[in-house]
Amino acid sequence: MEDFRAYVASRLDGLRRTAYLLCGDWHRADDLVSTALMKMYRHWRRVSMMDNIDAYARRTLLRTWLNERRRGWRREVPAGAELPDAAHGGHERGVTDRLTVVAALAELSPKRRAVIVLRYFSDLSVEQTAEILGCSTGTVKSQTARALEALRVRLAQDVSVGGQDR
Repeated sequence: MEDFRAYVASRLDGLRRTAYLLCGDWHRADDLVSTALMKMYRHWRRVSMMDNIDAYARRTLLRTWLNERRRGWRREVPAGAELPDAAHGGHERGVTDRLTVVAALAELSPKRRAVIVLRYFSDLSVEQTAEILGCSTGTVKSQTARALEALRVRLAQDVSVGGQDR
């Protein structure tokens, strides 16, 4: 299974970032990646023979996330916890912008969020995204358009409410 270890070592950071964009929490992202990799490991002989192992890994990660969201229970969510101030080294705006985008992504439905992450973060084509999600290319296009519009509206509200000094 040395080839599995090599695959995981070369792809782990990318899978973690994708998982984070899907769920918005680094700890949950680690859990999702661990679960997805465990599923892949069980079938590694078959998986290692595939033409596009990365597509299979993304699909497994996405389905793991969607299955977790369908469960009746939810994980604990800290209430009233404030984020510490960003570092004073000029990175405050970048941190704030990233947190705003992650919060806006969290408000999207799971399918729309998955489409945005796969299309724009993983840089997949419409066809590849449709294959991973198990839907038509038209569905990917319409979900992408609706998700982008929802993000535009949400981010415009943030700018109009708290971002006049930018």
